[in-house]
Amino acid sequence: MANHAYGLSEIVGTSPEGIESAINNAVSRAGSTVRNLDWFEVQGIRGQLDGDKVVHWQVTVKVGFRIDE
Repeated sequence: MANHAYGLSEIVGTSPEGIESAINNAVSRAGSTVRNLDWFEVQGIRGQLDGDKVVHWQVTVKVGFRIDE
């Protein structure tokens, strides 16, 4: 395995459908502007309530990307 240097970026993905969808939205959006994405790590989960129902999810995600040589 070659030596690499990585950058980190923290982003928040949202979705009314659930946590996995919010993560996918965050990673997909990051992938459209950041090259060489390699991994993600969930940092936090929040939700919006309407009365006693969860209506929206927010997931804070750190993404790691390889820095070009």
